[in-house]
Amino acid sequence: SSGLVPRGSHMAEMGSKGVTAGKIASNVQKKLTRAQEKVLQKLGKADETKDEQFEQCVQNFNKQLTEGTRLQKDLRTYLASVKAMHEASKKLNECLQEVYEPDWPGRDEANKIAENNDLLWMDYHQKLVDQALLTMDTYLGQFPDIKSRIAKRGRKLVDYDSARHHYESLQTAKKKDEAKIAKAEEELIKAQKVFEEMNVDLQEELPSLWNSRVGFYVNTFQSIAGLEENFHKEMSKLNQNLNDVLVGLEK
Repeated sequence: SSGLVPRGSHMAEMGSKGVTAGKIASNVQKKLTRAQEKVLQKLGKADETKDEQFEQCVQNFNKQLTEGTRLQKDLRTYLASVKAMHEASKKLNECLQEVYEPDWPGRDEANKIAENNDLLWMDYHQKLVDQALLTMDTYLGQFPDIKSRIAKRGRKLVDYDSARHHYESLQTAKKKDEAKIAKAEEELIKAQKVFEEMNVDLQEELPSLWNSRVGFYVNTFQSIAGLEENFHKEMSKLNQNLNDVLVGLEK
């Protein structure tokens, strides 16, 4: 069983008047301790625990999120353009129906072609939404929670380093206080456990998420290419039919 506190468990600490004063004070103290630790690390007065492999995973995560966000934006632009082309095509067909005089041959066929043209555009747009955009949204939906947990891991690492430095300073002090040392050691073990549990989960998840990008990009572009190819085939048939009607009209 995980030593991490389950999400939402802080509700047990909520009284009828909200978060207790003790909890607020504890959170303020945590932030102060973290801030002090970060200052000492930046000044080079405290060593910082580094994990180059994990940092590479985070770089990959950020790159993957940037790429995914751009793809989502460009896909939405593409869909907006499909919608705009649908509207333009519809207006053009409506214009043809208006100028096509009632006694001209092929009027019914031209009207039917215009109707099918409208349905084909609608079907194409809807399939793009279902098979590309919604899949894209699901893919990107994984990132916010993991991003939040990466940030939390960073905070827990600072807590661990801070507890480690506090414990080391008490051990090397001229006048040793065994009670304080024991308490500091307990806090260090606790901080290390919380950090390591978060770290292990992310060490497993981040490479798996990174590897998933290949299949996702392949599936997305295959879907778009397949739908566009089919759309143009069907549209080509309608255009040929319309051309035949207009050749008959001219004759």
